Amino acid sequence: MGAPAKVIVRNCETYDVETIRRIVREGLEELGLHPNGRTLVKPNVVASGDLFENAHTRVEFMEGVLLALRDRDVGRMTELAVGERCGITVPTRLAFEGANYNPMLKRVEAKRYCFEEEPQVEIPLRHQGRLRDYIFTPEPVARADFFVNCPKFKAHPWTTVTFSMKNYIGIQDDRHRLIDHDHRLNEKVADLQYIVQPQFIAIDAVVAGEGRMLTPIPFPLKLIIMGNNQVAFDAVCCSIIGVDPKDVEHIRLAAERGFGPLDLSDITITGDVTFEEARKRAHGFRVGLVRVEKYFEGTAITAYAGTPPDAERTDYCWGGCPGAIEEAIEILRLFDKECDAKMPRLHVVFGNYKGGIDAKPGEKVVFIGDCASFEGSIGDELVQIRSVYKDRSTKDPHHAKHDDIYAKMVSVTTKLAAARKKKHVRLLGCPVSVAEQVLALVSLGGLNNPYFDGQNVVRFNKAYLEWRALTLSQRLRGVPYQRHGPTERGEGAPVLGDP
Repeated sequence: MGAPAKVIVRNCETYDVETIRRIVREGLEELGLHPNGRTLVKPNVVASGDLFENAHTRVEFMEGVLLALRDRDVGRMTELAVGERCGITVPTRLAFEGANYNPMLKRVEAKRYCFEEEPQVEIPLRHQGRLRDYIFTPEPVARADFFVNCPKFKAHPWTTVTFSMKNYIGIQDDRHRLIDHDHRLNEKVADLQYIVQPQFIAIDAVVAGEGRMLTPIPFPLKLIIMGNNQVAFDAVCCSIIGVDPKDVEHIRLAAERGFGPLDLSDITITGDVTFEEARKRAHGFRVGLVRVEKYFEGTAITAYAGTPPDAERTDYCWGGCPGAIEEAIEILRLFDKECDAKMPRLHVVFGNYKGGIDAKPGEKVVFIGDCASFEGSIGDELVQIRSVYKDRSTKDPHHAKHDDIYAKMVSVTTKLAAARKKKHVRLLGCPVSVAEQVLALVSLGGLNNPYFDGQNVVRFNKAYLEWRALTLSQRLRGVPYQRHGPTERGEGAPVLGDP
């Protein structure tokens, strides 16, 4: 936040490692940057593998960035590392493998950090408007001296877009990531900015992802965009696709809190692609902000969305359960080509819903989320569903625990089996995660379970067991959390929480 905000827009036709290396090196030179100390690069590897090729920062892009950082090192870099927490319940080590990162990291001699396997460090917050007084982040993030953000240029069903700032959702492990991942998600993302700011940003926009986040539609932009300020960077990326950055809440909040400028007149934009040409390339790019009712129009699923608990803030929970079911159905469509044909007529209800539910005999109604509430008739039955939402002040991150995927399978399957003959069933959680909604739809529709997919099941279980063995070993060592404020970066040894 010290140097004037600059964003560099460069042409890049293909994922050629040496081309990317040269472009990124020239970006670092233009910004006058040299890596130093513990240099940590954060990609977006929320999902990977052949079915999710456009969801993550491509391996060729990352190799080019890492080589460029080595090129710009003047002997002050003590560690070069890549760290990430992929989508919840899937081990990050599996996501790295699926993205083909591991052999690349070996080639460039960079360390790998799977953030859910690292000690979690408490960071105090003191700014006005914060959701809570402290948050947790993995030790490699808390101790990074030179932080590089390498997101994927994508749309997002909860936050409109996922560029540089939204990529920060991956600097928390599962137990802390899901806290406040609800109708206040944009505020959570803005709060995460206080943990660390990147000295350098380079986004993979060679092939961008439109429409969705986990299963985006490929959109060739043929761009590499670089910068030194997250707010300015995201403002330019938004403007390229025709979105007003002031309308993206987490970007606007960060700007209001002094993290950088939103107005393009306050941002120096350079490169070999003009802003006007970049906008032409991005013409027609679809963002992901679609209400769940509209998303499922014309399918076997009818969705109903009422207001979230803080109705005075928003009339829709953009950051929670409704967006999760959109991603869940898209994942299932990848793993089961007959997904829509198999799916029985189903009604899903979110939030404080006050309308009618037109469920015919034999059609199941699923109330999703702690805040779901309804009073009315379903067929000839009078139904009353009460909210069990707990205020966020009652959720202490110190006591947050990982939700095991196999425990989720048992829980969801058991609940749905017990309600097989009932007209309605309820899934509790805030939020009910993508994984849980995948499992629920698998059970309700008799669909192929992605976790048991023949091509992935062995790799998944191997990575899962390795992850669990490591965290069990850490827990047995019994090291408690340690407060580690942002002004203490690089000092002391952070410690482990309950995995």
